[in-house]
Amino acid sequence: MFEKIVGEIESIGLELMTLNESIYAEPELGEKEFKSCCAHIRFLQEHGFQVESEYLGIPTAFKATLNSHKPGPTIAYLAEYDALPEIGHGCGHNLLGTVSSGAGVVLGRVLSEVGGRVVVFGTPAEETNGFKVDMADHGTFDEIDIAMIAHPGACHRCSGGSLAMEALEFKFLGQSAHAAENPEDGINALDAVINMFNNVNALREHVRPEARFHGIIKEGGVAANIVPDLAVAHFYVRAGSKQYLQELVQKIKNCAEGASLAAGTQLQVQKYEKSYDNMVTNSMLSETYCRNLLSMGVKTIEDSSVNELGSIDTGNVSHKCPTIHPYFCITEKHMSKHTRAFAEATVTPFAYGEMKKTIGALVLTGLDTVMNPDLLKKIKAEFDVTEK
Repeated sequence: MFEKIVGEIESIGLELMTLNESIYAEPELGEKEFKSCCAHIRFLQEHGFQVESEYLGIPTAFKATLNSHKPGPTIAYLAEYDALPEIGHGCGHNLLGTVSSGAGVVLGRVLSEVGGRVVVFGTPAEETNGFKVDMADHGTFDEIDIAMIAHPGACHRCSGGSLAMEALEFKFLGQSAHAAENPEDGINALDAVINMFNNVNALREHVRPEARFHGIIKEGGVAANIVPDLAVAHFYVRAGSKQYLQELVQKIKNCAEGASLAAGTQLQVQKYEKSYDNMVTNSMLSETYCRNLLSMGVKTIEDSSVNELGSIDTGNVSHKCPTIHPYFCITEKHMSKHTRAFAEATVTPFAYGEMKKTIGALVLTGLDTVMNPDLLKKIKAEFDVTEK
């Protein structure tokens, strides 16, 4: 079966390169990935998948399914394809999505022999308002036995964790007045925002090391001679678990309430983007993937003993079914993501060689869970007892 999978990957190699480079050449921002989404759908339909476009009413999402019509688990691959402003595919989602759709096609070609079902989900806007959150809330992943996604990076790295995150808007409402003639009639909303930042900075000494909170002032007045009657701050609040995130969010809100009280303003708080859960890697599934990656010829895989200090919407998926989110190497030297250089690395011969190895590992891992019921049972048992 190993040789068959390698052969199937080679047989669609040119199609994968074409898919990747077409998306690279026309980068689209989150929720506007119309051409990229259509490119994936065409590719999957050409290989026998039944595609539900505009999945859950999301214009650039899809659900593509290939059923062996034999008993077996459902394996899901998650495709992303949104770009970044100005620098295009500096996070490599063109190649990420290609790997996921490619893995779906190759696994689909061997399922007729072993059973089960493969699903490729097109998941828009990971960089901004990740729609995996909506899918998880809708129950999409309740029917999935395992979910996998592999992200381009500077090295091969095992799946690790990520921080749970809430995006909060703090709106302070005051009273305008002439700042020189009658400032006593004004209530300065900007003072409240500045108070809040000072309160938040004092809080930093008393939180867990992995916690992160960072903000900006979106609005703070219109002219120096007018007491600002409106000021708005946006904050990301991050923590290693959902439970601690809620504790931290309450402390940040307390900072804002104290700041508002001191300045005499009214305070309104709301979320301005979706909340991301922390990523919970299924270690049994991750070990299986890493073992298969070595069998595909990768020499070194870095450990993920510490959490990523960013936040990903795959975290929400990991709270619904066993999930992994490893990284695969696309460059022979260290290179930071979210740069033009990283985008250019996604269309190099080196990246294509590692792409094929990664697809092989994802397919072999899916196949292992289909052919080895005891392995799948252990993966699910770990998921059931893992603290989220």
